[in-house]
Amino acid sequence: MPMVSQTQTLNNNNNIGFTHEDFAALLDQYDYHFSPGDIVAGTVFSMEPRGALIDIGAKTAAYIPVQELSINRVDDPKEVLQSNETREFFILTDENEDGQLTLSIRRIEYMRAWQRVRQLQEEDATVYSNVFATNRGGALVRVEGLRGFIPGSHISAKDTKEDLVGQDLPLKFLEVDEERNRLVLSHRRALVERKMNGLEVSQVVIGSVRGIKPYGAFIDIGGVSGLLHISEISHDHIDTPHSVFNVNDELKVMIIDLDAERGRISLSTKQLEPEPGDMLKNRDLVFEKAEEMAVKFREKLLAGDTTTIDPAELEGISAEEDVTIENNPRDDREIVSVVSNDNTDSHATALDEELIPSAVE
Repeated sequence: MPMVSQTQTLNNNNNIGFTHEDFAALLDQYDYHFSPGDIVAGTVFSMEPRGALIDIGAKTAAYIPVQELSINRVDDPKEVLQSNETREFFILTDENEDGQLTLSIRRIEYMRAWQRVRQLQEEDATVYSNVFATNRGGALVRVEGLRGFIPGSHISAKDTKEDLVGQDLPLKFLEVDEERNRLVLSHRRALVERKMNGLEVSQVVIGSVRGIKPYGAFIDIGGVSGLLHISEISHDHIDTPHSVFNVNDELKVMIIDLDAERGRISLSTKQLEPEPGDMLKNRDLVFEKAEEMAVKFREKLLAGDTTTIDPAELEGISAEEDVTIENNPRDDREIVSVVSNDNTDSHATALDEELIPSAVE
């Protein structure tokens, strides 16, 4: 076996012509460029007391601090990460003076949470969430990890908002605004939708007069308000609903229209009159014959006769006065609130801005 001298070996190495500087330049040539906002794959290779070192293919290991590990509070990195685990990370900041990037999982979770709540809002979904705190304006909940706000006017419960802490509430979305960092929800609207699902057109229900306006009376039917428009009180002319009803009067009414999208229930006593004007002359007879008259009304609808109700009467209420879906309204300002199809609600936008907390803490 031939012997290779040390001199020959040195000469061979010199012939290679590949220095440490060349090696560093080669690394730079294949080094990926990472920018804040990128989402990259990384592998956990070292757990630290207040974070972890992550290999993302950069020359220097990236670092994720414990506060960026999750939307939820984390005290120990081991609650979220495992050694040698590979997952996605968000690049939070550019390289520091040591060439180290700062990463985040929390930011990815927030991005996906906003996507999810926007999808839920588009689906008009009902979500359930636990009230964890209150402030002067309402109650605070978490939805998909985001902090949501329920305005006091959209809390429908006999308890005070402070008593709701710890309770799970059904909620509907009023405002989902990632740009403004706002997530506003309604407990009242969720309850109203649930109650509307148990109602149907031509159904006779017992209600109580909760408010009277020049254009009609608001009737509480089991916690949901319906509008008895002045044109649907009687076949005879009426100057003002105040001449027919008093607040707290109990009466039978028939549902003549349910508009879930606009959140509206339209009611009638006119269609229950055995003879025109009976609501003014003999109200007890109207209530006695209510179910019988409702059957006749239903038969006309099935036969395709829609002339008994003028569509203009149902559409004749202006948007400002389209009020029929508020639970036990406490004042006129709440009565004229409308549950709308767009991303906002009159209560949500009218609230003092400082009372609506940010969704991302």
